[in-house]
Amino acid sequence: MTGGRDLRALFSTNDRSVQAAEAFTNRQTQWETVAAALTQHLQHVGSPGFDPEDLEAPRSHVLVFHGVGGIGKTTLSRTLEAALADAGRRPTQWGAPGWPADRILPVRIDLARSAGTDFEQIVLTIRAALTKVGRPLPAFDLALRRYWEANHPGEPLEEYLRRAGLGSRFGQALPQQMQSALADVAQALMLPGTIGSVVGQVTGALIGALRERRQTVRALAGCARLADLLEAEPDLDALSFYPHLLAWELARLPEGKKVVPVVLLDTFEDIGDRTRRDLERLIQRTVWLMPNAFWVISGRSRLQWADPALQGQLDYTGPAAWPGLAHTAVPAARTPANASAARQVLIGDFSPEDCDDYLARRLTRDGQPLIGENIRQIITARSHGLPLYLDLSVARFLELRRSGRTPQPADFDHDFPALVSRTLSDLTADERHVLRSVSLLDAFDVPLATRAAGLAHEGPAQRLTERPFVRDNPFGLWPFHLHGLIRSAVRNAEDTTDDRWTETDWQQAAQRAFTALGEQHQAAPGPDRLLLIAFLRQGLRLARDHRLDLGWLTPAAWTYVSDSVWEPLAPPDTDSTGLDTAADALVELLSALARRQQQHRSHTVARLTTVIDSHLLPDDLQHMALYYRAKAHRDLGDSPASRTGMQAVADGQGRLAPAARRGLAHLARMAGDFPTALATAHTLGWEGRHHRVEGDIWWPHGDMNRAAAAYAAARDEAEHHGVTGERGNSQAHRAFALAFTDPAVADDELALAEQLLADVDLRATTLITHIAALARDAGRTDADVDDRAQVLRAEIRTAGVTYTELALDLALAFHHAVRDEQDQVAIAIARLRENTRNGDYAYYSDIAAFLAGLPVTAAPTPRWLDGEAATRERWRRLVTARQSHRHTSRFPPS
Repeated sequence: MTGGRDLRALFSTNDRSVQAAEAFTNRQTQWETVAAALTQHLQHVGSPGFDPEDLEAPRSHVLVFHGVGGIGKTTLSRTLEAALADAGRRPTQWGAPGWPADRILPVRIDLARSAGTDFEQIVLTIRAALTKVGRPLPAFDLALRRYWEANHPGEPLEEYLRRAGLGSRFGQALPQQMQSALADVAQALMLPGTIGSVVGQVTGALIGALRERRQTVRALAGCARLADLLEAEPDLDALSFYPHLLAWELARLPEGKKVVPVVLLDTFEDIGDRTRRDLERLIQRTVWLMPNAFWVISGRSRLQWADPALQGQLDYTGPAAWPGLAHTAVPAARTPANASAARQVLIGDFSPEDCDDYLARRLTRDGQPLIGENIRQIITARSHGLPLYLDLSVARFLELRRSGRTPQPADFDHDFPALVSRTLSDLTADERHVLRSVSLLDAFDVPLATRAAGLAHEGPAQRLTERPFVRDNPFGLWPFHLHGLIRSAVRNAEDTTDDRWTETDWQQAAQRAFTALGEQHQAAPGPDRLLLIAFLRQGLRLARDHRLDLGWLTPAAWTYVSDSVWEPLAPPDTDSTGLDTAADALVELLSALARRQQQHRSHTVARLTTVIDSHLLPDDLQHMALYYRAKAHRDLGDSPASRTGMQAVADGQGRLAPAARRGLAHLARMAGDFPTALATAHTLGWEGRHHRVEGDIWWPHGDMNRAAAAYAAARDEAEHHGVTGERGNSQAHRAFALAFTDPAVADDELALAEQLLADVDLRATTLITHIAALARDAGRTDADVDDRAQVLRAEIRTAGVTYTELALDLALAFHHAVRDEQDQVAIAIARLRENTRNGDYAYYSDIAAFLAGLPVTAAPTPRWLDGEAATRERWRRLVTARQSHRHTSRFPPS
């Protein structure tokens, strides 16, 4: 649906071929919510038990739309008014309502400060709209006439209506209907015609007649509180009770005249603030006293009327009075079925499709969009679905054209200061201070926001969380986060407000937020991996973006590394050529370690080398980079470089020295020096993962049970210390060792390994489990071993973990040896010799020969722990055992 002409856009260009139209996009869900709630209201007021004079019944005749400034609430309010007034103006995508059109009377009232609407005008607007019923409403009209003459002596009501724009909007029937009501009452009281227009005498006579229950005024006697209202001082407070008379009059209209007013109060945030509620009290009283009208209220914040704490500030408060307003806000995407319970609806952002549609129809030439698709895509992505951003971008597009430039997509990678001023306009000074502070954070809670702002009290932060631009995720570690576009604008747009921050202010706020995060991290209960990652993500971003000292990030980084889980960390990968601070280097270090599970090890080496060469990190973190680069060198088969790095870390006697000594033991094992590797393993202890190193030594000797026992001990020790990654890694290697023995046992061990690895990201270890599955299925004709091996080989080469491919060829040699396929074993041996020419893992080709009972022709000879003959016998026995098992048992399905 397209509204009227967009005059601001129309007067921004001399090009008369450009058509500038106000565009309205979808909001179908909100219409469905209104239709469902209004249908329920019509059923309620039409039921026999409905009593408009009941002052105690809970109210369910209010629907609230709230949302961030610029989300489209006013446009929605206007469109609802048009759709309710004229079915022909209803957007085509909105379904037809289920009520007679002539029964609904929409009345929209703009409460914006710029509109200058006061309470008198609100009451007069509702009454003027009701002139459409074509008859006086004497109880209300008489009270209103009395109020008018007391408070506006000498000012004709006609003149006021004209000046307020109500005359042109609703006509001048109201003064005539009021005069007719006055005359009718005077006649009923048999007053002289000369005083029929003197409201004071008519009122006095009517009060007496009502008190005496005279038959002449029986039509008005049914309004139990009319006499009391007419006797009260006709001031503004009394005026706020007169809507009770209006509700009574509406209820007694004859069937052919009955209407249900739908009063749309827009820009509700402009009627005051959370401490001055004078106008809000009058409006709330009006709403309560007119239960047969339906009220649609739109504003930036949720209505607080159901909050018991407001008792005394407002007349009717608490969840018993307003059950629908006490519920948590219903997102706009929910179905209207929720309308009967919750009546506070958060207006959501436009979808990307709606944004594009909106921009395409705002400016056109010859029926075609003036804003090209490439620019629309940029604006849509930057907008986060906020309609105000779309409007500002349209204005920028026209401004660029007016300056003689052809707008380009890069022109719209832009933050608008207007978004800042609109967001801050109705916040207190403390709330603005908190908002700027939390814009530095991805997510926050009230204590964190308070500490980041440097305030001594939580009230401003708590109030800020009630604003619609603060989104609530009750399942998040920190429940609150800013609307994406608002956060970007507050952080990046030019701030023209009087209390704008300097760069020093921003830097101090970043330090406060960083310190507060560190305090929460240190106070967190127990080892919680989710909390650790959340703290690291926020802390790394703050430290990097604001050049902060590492502080608590250093111990947090060690905790992150110790578990070997490797969750991805935000901020994402950085350009490692631009490391300027320790925080830059730490971000790059941890990102490289996490990403090595998805990247080729050569890329990991390059990234870690950049970190090491920057010399920005303290010694302990520098050793972390050295150690993991040495591991990557080992994975790539560069043993000399790996040995140099491991030795440097071991000599440094830091936190990773035991792990580096383990790395040296691995390097000895890789070279075939098993006695040295085993002697080193005995010195490592838990910190050096001694049991896993022992398992790595025993399985190349074909002693699978001993290796499996060592891996089980390593797994249990890791579980005792709460190191998730090591636990899964040890279990995967246990499954690999047992895969050469009993397929049924291997099945169970592989299942456990997959379970333990489900929540960690260990690419090489996962590949080991796949190779173990091949070894488990060795000898089977129905297991597609060769095809699976081909896929695995491609994955291994993508990862750059060369030693894993050697294990794959060993498993293939086992498979072909079991099947007595000597030519295929020979191919596997040749491939192993080719891939171990540098001397590392050269004994793999010897093991393959042992499996097939072939002689060993390659040199050098490894230093086996108990000699070559014993090792050859154990490996050959594994083959013959599998051959026997193959002929006597059914293999489990792969």
